[in-house]
Amino acid sequence: MQINSDFSSTALVHAEQLAWTPSPMAGVDRRMLDRIGGEVARATSIVRYAPGSRFSAHTHAGGEEFVVLDGVFQDEYGDFPTGTYVRNPPTTAHTPGSATGCTIFVKLWQFDPNDRNQFHKLMVDELAAPVDGIATATLHEDAREVVTYRHLDAGVTLVVEDLGGIEMLVIEGSVAVANNALSKHGWLRLPEGEALMARAGVGGAKLWIKSGHLPYARAPEMLGE
Repeated sequence: MQINSDFSSTALVHAEQLAWTPSPMAGVDRRMLDRIGGEVARATSIVRYAPGSRFSAHTHAGGEEFVVLDGVFQDEYGDFPTGTYVRNPPTTAHTPGSATGCTIFVKLWQFDPNDRNQFHKLMVDELAAPVDGIATATLHEDAREVVTYRHLDAGVTLVVEDLGGIEMLVIEGSVAVANNALSKHGWLRLPEGEALMARAGVGGAKLWIKSGHLPYARAPEMLGE
């Protein structure tokens, strides 16, 4: 399966307008944003767990990174409420689910194969004091990528010029990028060489942003696993 798999081109998805697609597990549905592969895939998705649903136990050979968008996500490592950022690197295993239901933004098979840094954190707890109407939290940074969370006041423009491509999810509020308006769960991926200029709407915006990672984009079989 190939969805927005040309990383040299801009990709934009208004995820709230997509239909939910059932996963192999009952009660777990998804909206696919980008994907290379079948059920084992380099994938970026929004995944919804119905109350009481869960996946069977499995190991993440390629790693898993996610943000809890609403509800409470649960596994052997704990209960993760709305606003939690989680990194489960290659070789980690769990049995994910949600007693009350939840929605997560999740990225699979996008880790350095040697990464073993497993952690979770509440994104809002990491925010620094605002500068010119923008509060920033650095969630993760290594040689391959930088992951941040930003709060933008109304009307403020965020400029990100990082190398290696830029990816953004609107968690709350809205932004305008070029001639495109993105609201809740709007997703944008810019290729290498393009800067992000996002102007917050009247209610401000909360954004998850990753940069630097696109040169490493590969399908699982290309990574030799």
